[in-house]
Amino acid sequence: MFNFKTSKMIHRFLFVTTCFLYSLTSLAQGGAAKFGYVDTDYIMSQIPEFKAAQSELEKTSMQWQKEIEAKFSEVDKLNKAYQADAILLTDDMKKKREIEIGNREKEAKDLQKQRFGVDGEFYKKRQELVKPIQDKVYNAIKAVAEKNALGFILDKSGQVSILYANSKYDKSDDVLVYLGYKK
Repeated sequence: MFNFKTSKMIHRFLFVTTCFLYSLTSLAQGGAAKFGYVDTDYIMSQIPEFKAAQSELEKTSMQWQKEIEAKFSEVDKLNKAYQADAILLTDDMKKKREIEIGNREKEAKDLQKQRFGVDGEFYKKRQELVKPIQDKVYNAIKAVAEKNALGFILDKSGQVSILYANSKYDKSDDVLVYLGYKK
């Protein structure tokens, strides 16, 4: 199953590996690449549109989760009623109830997959709401890097480790200013 965090972790690993190889090549050629870093979690937390998008996604997720839980609860009730009535039912009646329970369970699972599956409605809604903001931030990071003649900007949020980071190289606030937000 596709996991956004796993994808992000792979992307970061490849990015850091590329940065490392580039810096080795740069040093071998006698030059040194300038690095900067940002904290994308911090940047995103400072953008009201992102907060609104996250809030809307959370609200939608909770609503859909309740709907799915209600479907599974209905299946559970049908199953308990069937277990209680099984002794009194004929074989034909048992089969009909089992089929009904199976169909309801399939409906609940299908709804769960439709809403939260790999290319489900939640993924699409997230892409619709968050991706434009992420693209805007990425373009701002690129512009700040070019303006400051930086070879790389690392992201210190999440899985990427920075053992030492001099705050004079933190470009998070520059990206927010570029985007038109105040600290």
